Amino acid sequence: RKIKVEKAAELMCVFPFVVKAFEMEIIPAERTVAQIGGTLILTCNTTGCASPSFSWRTQMDSPLGGKVTNHRTHSTLIMNPVSIVNSHSYLCTVICDEKEKKEKSVKVELYSFPSDPIIEISPSLVAGEPATVTCKIPDVYPSDHLEVLLKKDEHVLHEEYFSEDDNTNTETKTVTYTFHPMAEDIGKEITCVARLPVADMDFEPKERTSSQKLNANFGPQNTVISASPGNSPMEGDSLNLTCVTQSNPPAQIVWSKYLAKESIQHLIKNNVLSIPHVHFNDSGLYICEVINLVTNKTEKAAVDIIIQGAPVITKLSIEPSTTVQEGQNVSIQCSAESNPPPKIILRRKSDNANMEYSYSARRILLPSVMFQNGGDYECVAENKFGNSKSEITFNVKYGPKNTMITVIPTAALKEGETVTMKCTSSGNPAPVISWKKKKATGESEKISRNATLTIRNLKSQDLGLYECEAYNQFGKEEKAVKLYVQG
Repeated sequence: RKIKVEKAAELMCVFPFVVKAFEMEIIPAERTVAQIGGTLILTCNTTGCASPSFSWRTQMDSPLGGKVTNHRTHSTLIMNPVSIVNSHSYLCTVICDEKEKKEKSVKVELYSFPSDPIIEISPSLVAGEPATVTCKIPDVYPSDHLEVLLKKDEHVLHEEYFSEDDNTNTETKTVTYTFHPMAEDIGKEITCVARLPVADMDFEPKERTSSQKLNANFGPQNTVISASPGNSPMEGDSLNLTCVTQSNPPAQIVWSKYLAKESIQHLIKNNVLSIPHVHFNDSGLYICEVINLVTNKTEKAAVDIIIQGAPVITKLSIEPSTTVQEGQNVSIQCSAESNPPPKIILRRKSDNANMEYSYSARRILLPSVMFQNGGDYECVAENKFGNSKSEITFNVKYGPKNTMITVIPTAALKEGETVTMKCTSSGNPAPVISWKKKKATGESEKISRNATLTIRNLKSQDLGLYECEAYNQFGKEEKAVKLYVQG
């Protein structure tokens, strides 16, 4: 043991090393200033300790009001947003290897002075009549330090101090002053100066100002609407309606458009109403209403817009459906819009003559429809600017009709011959064909489900009455033929 100790001592002499002392710091140090609503980060740093343990608290043991994040050698306390609950001294405690303990604190001081004052002057400034100036200072803290001055140009109209205020949170403070402006005051500036001179608190700015010129209010008057490219643009063109008025302060503008039955549709609140690609339904009476909220007066202007262009077919329909059963009542309708109004032709394409011809929405009525009425229907709408076409297919469902039997050979039959009987029938959907043969007992026996029935090497027992049945879901039809050998 003695030898080992001596060797260890020798090694220490040969390889000396310095152990860094355990230290800590808090950033910012001692005190810091933060704006309410902003973000504040407190950082606790250590050196000389491999695995420090951190803890944060307020010196009043109030809630932290922030989020703690621990890292290997430092810890952060983030307050976002900073609020009035963060007005404390924060203590960071660090324990190294469960032995050494160090603490440091930082005092957080708060203020709120986020924006310039807001000036309002009301009512309308008229020479010799009283006008009220209101100055609002948003979200101030601490408000007991607030000083507010109202000036007309460089002349101080009013001063106000809030030293008696005991508010413990941010508050919007309002200063009001009434004076009698004269004609020579028009054009002068009313200025609101707000100061927050908190001693020993380092923040900028500590003074904020806002100004507003005194002005005479009038209008609205001489309101007019200009249309570009004009009152009758072509369908698909862009259209800009500009409403111009004389008003001080600037008037609010609301566009509206008359619809059917004198109802009004409200559009945008802007002096320019822009339609990139106009359609026929954009035609109508457009109204621009201008409102001066200070003078409490309104004025209106109107312009009639008519969209021109080639026809557009808006509807081509078959009621009750494009597929119906024979015997139903059917209506085929075509509508189109254009300016000037279109000439409309509605017809079945397979017919030579037009079934309907007019200058408005057209309709073909087919009471108790027949299968011959089916097919492709065409609508053509035209005016001086061009034409448009549209097609629709009409499908009529019906039961079997015109069922026929063809026998080959047609001459007299002889035993040993081959006989072919073919059954045909029309219907929609196409009928299913089947064959039956009458027995001597009078009963019918199904013998085939093909449209063509072939009998080879005709024998006496093949003679007799054969029936063809054509069937679909809308009905059936039967035909019969008798085979016999001529002696």
